Amino acid sequence: MIEFQVDRHSGVATYLQLVNQVKQALRLGVLEPGDRLPTARAVVEATAINPNTVLKAYRELEREGLVEPRPGRGTFVTRSLSRPEAAADSPLRADLIAWTARAQAAGLGRADILALVEAALADTAPPGAAADGGKAPAPAHPAPTDPADPAPQP
Repeated sequence: MIEFQVDRHSGVATYLQLVNQVKQALRLGVLEPGDRLPTARAVVEATAINPNTVLKAYRELEREGLVEPRPGRGTFVTRSLSRPEAAADSPLRADLIAWTARAQAAGLGRADILALVEAALADTAPPGAAADGGKAPAPAHPAPTDPADPAPQP
């Protein structure tokens, strides 16, 4: 079961944060077809957000064909976004975890690591194509401000 987290200071609309978290869970195989999303009431209790915000997120996911509401039973995942290469036991994921640990050991913070990943994606994109192929969502958990990072320069 997915547990939503809302960052009120991220600048990303709350409903989009929920949508992005579901998509990320679908890509990583945390959610699979047939799984039930938490009820709007449960999400409201856990996050203290407006019920209409949860319903808006679920409607967006339905519009994208990722979930379907079943009256009286809940909202269920209808299709997956996962790929075997992103599975928890995949060699690529193990390599990325090892690389991330090395980056942290070298003193890089979350914002630094995310910046490096974004730069690497941009460097490896085919000419004239978006680095994410137009498929990657905004981060489900936007990078918090790292107190170790220097202040942005004007």
